[in-house]
Amino acid sequence: MASEIKFGTDGWRGIIADDFTFDNVRICAQGIADYLKESGQADKSMVIGYDYRFQSENFAAAVAEVLGANGIKVWLCQEAAPTPAVSYAILTEKSAGGVMITASHNPSIWNGLKLRADYAGAASPEIIERVEARIRQIQAGGSKVQRAKLEELTHSGEVNYFDPKPAYFEQIGRLVDVNGIKNAGLKIIADAMYGSGAGYLHALLHGGSTTVHSIRSHRNPIFPGINPEPIPPNVRELEDAVRTHKADVGIATDGDADRIGAVDEHGEFVNQLQMYALLFLYLLEVRGMRGPAVRTLTSTVMADKLGKLYGVPVYETKVGFKYVAPKMMETDALIGGEESGGFAFKGHIPERDAFVAALYLLDLRVKMGRPMSEVIQYLYEKVGAHYYYNRRDFHFDPRKRVEIIRRVAEHRPSEMDMMKVVDIITTDGTKYILEDGSWLLIRFSGTEPVMRIYTETTDQARVNQMLDMGETIAGVR
Repeated sequence: MASEIKFGTDGWRGIIADDFTFDNVRICAQGIADYLKESGQADKSMVIGYDYRFQSENFAAAVAEVLGANGIKVWLCQEAAPTPAVSYAILTEKSAGGVMITASHNPSIWNGLKLRADYAGAASPEIIERVEARIRQIQAGGSKVQRAKLEELTHSGEVNYFDPKPAYFEQIGRLVDVNGIKNAGLKIIADAMYGSGAGYLHALLHGGSTTVHSIRSHRNPIFPGINPEPIPPNVRELEDAVRTHKADVGIATDGDADRIGAVDEHGEFVNQLQMYALLFLYLLEVRGMRGPAVRTLTSTVMADKLGKLYGVPVYETKVGFKYVAPKMMETDALIGGEESGGFAFKGHIPERDAFVAALYLLDLRVKMGRPMSEVIQYLYEKVGAHYYYNRRDFHFDPRKRVEIIRRVAEHRPSEMDMMKVVDIITTDGTKYILEDGSWLLIRFSGTEPVMRIYTETTDQARVNQMLDMGETIAGVR
């Protein structure tokens, strides 16, 4: 029986050699080709990139063989590259879209395929639906996969190797004062987490008084001891390196460098919700920009506080940049982001970009002239309170998914943790909003078989209490 090729919050992912196979990758590529033909875009090119995961370069070649055989010109990265650099190339090449072979932050046994549209952001749900329909037709025998040898396609000019880095670096130079950061005398630790962002921060910032020391910057598709997701406990080595080297800041990027994590000068992790608020504050106060913000329902209420303070709206979406990107474009937003540590910015691409986020964070540190811990304290002064956040992940038996959903859906309390529940949002999971602004969310991951429980509150002592309640509600406690 053919494996189901189903796109989640950001692309299709599967276990390597189980459902993520060369045959299935080619079927997916043919579905994309059929969609491009159907939508009248087959005369445009497609950009293809890949990360450092096992066989990623060969899976990318398989996609190129199919698209090229369908008469679609391909720009194939000559080496592993970050997702945002590949996505930006869609604009420079005026392509119909792009394909990135990566499973992002997932464990090493996974790989995946991200589909990008002509606007250089995650393909919309409508596009995904049409591609999946073409894939089902192929699997049902309605059409066949076309394929040619890569060597023949490169010789004929259908497939062209290229380097996305130069154009991407030029774009970054237009977005932020890179020279100011280069000459600020900072000591930075860059943790690539064995991913395709290795070397990029050093290349962007070398040549001045600021120094960048790299760790975990070589290819290792096993990702020893970690998942390549820039959150605790995966960033422990970065935290230790910041303390050992007495660095000013640590920056971590995930497997395909579209997500960022950071560590302050004390080796303390800057969590994803703090990061969103800091980046929004940077645009509003340091850069003096004005405009809306877009955040997923897993992200911080500090964004809403800043929105009210500076007189700009904040819009909430479901989880996934296939929802964030269209809303950013619709509202001309300054920033779009989610709890996963992915952020996009106005004037760039509607795509998560860890390096632009990192440089904005560093520029905030430079322009304010304060250590990162004091910058965070300043943020709390602006929003009027300290905010605390955490999340717990649970692997579950897929057969119990319906039961868990039913149990959570039926739990509609009027009070939680001795506070009134003022709203229950069910657009993506179940989110309980309390009268003091605290919230608890229970939802399933769209990229792996994991249930997540999140909370944000102004009382650190209540964080674990809220998460415990979430476990009880879901029946995993």
